[in-house]
Amino acid sequence: MKSKTLVCIAIACIFIFSISMAQDKPSPKSGNFDIEKDLLLAHFDCKTDVDDLQTAAALATLMSHTNYSEINYHAVAGTYGIQEGLYVPPNDLFQLAFGDHWTDAHENTQNAIAQVKVIATATLKNQGDVWIADAGQSDFSAELIKAIQADLPDMDMSQRIHIVQHSDWNEEVTSPAYLDFVKKNIDYQKIPDGNGVGNGTPGFRSPEYHQWKDKIKNPKLIQVWQLAIDLSNKYNGKDGRYNNEAIAAGGLDFSDLSEVCWILGLQDLRIQNIFSIVMRIK
Repeated sequence: MKSKTLVCIAIACIFIFSISMAQDKPSPKSGNFDIEKDLLLAHFDCKTDVDDLQTAAALATLMSHTNYSEINYHAVAGTYGIQEGLYVPPNDLFQLAFGDHWTDAHENTQNAIAQVKVIATATLKNQGDVWIADAGQSDFSAELIKAIQADLPDMDMSQRIHIVQHSDWNEEVTSPAYLDFVKKNIDYQKIPDGNGVGNGTPGFRSPEYHQWKDKIKNPKLIQVWQLAIDLSNKYNGKDGRYNNEAIAAGGLDFSDLSEVCWILGLQDLRIQNIFSIVMRIK
């Protein structure tokens, strides 16, 4: 009887160990995103809310995790629509956070479309899907999709290109023709607002949360977050830009990451979880 008990305990230990290893091992699928084939495009308007700066830092943090470090991703700055107000210059931050994985659409929109089209078209030709997290308006996304269609006229874009949008305001200040185009021609997914909590998306906006320094050990990520916060404080509410109250209070706002989390099946993450994730990243 005693030997049977020991065998059962051993089997249970092996089972628990296997589950633990499976959780740590990157899966080829994350949500609806295929890590082995798909492309993640993160489009940031950077006009006029500084939350995009902190979202960029959060994206760099997530992409540093073992489970997501193999994702083929590319960020684009300056993908704004028809809203008024001044731009928030993100170039130093994007260079530090993303290295070669970003493009500047603010400087030259047509060049940016051409550059990103090459990346997206290569993914589509290799049987991968393109997932766009519109952390802003869909004007740039619409122009990009039209350029891809011109190169791949026989491909069914409604099955292969996906846009995820979380903000009513972002839709309101997207050029109406562009918004209509993306809704009719590709897989357009409108999700609950990432600024809220308990609505099905992560709550990544908090005026109280500022304990990130206690969590991050990786020197590069510390630099990224510090620069994001310094730039946020420099431009928040300045010269008529939007005043982000959470950031003004000393907290954090990276609510636009909710779209990336939706794409990757990470809807249950909360603001503190992002920093818990990086505690293992040295």
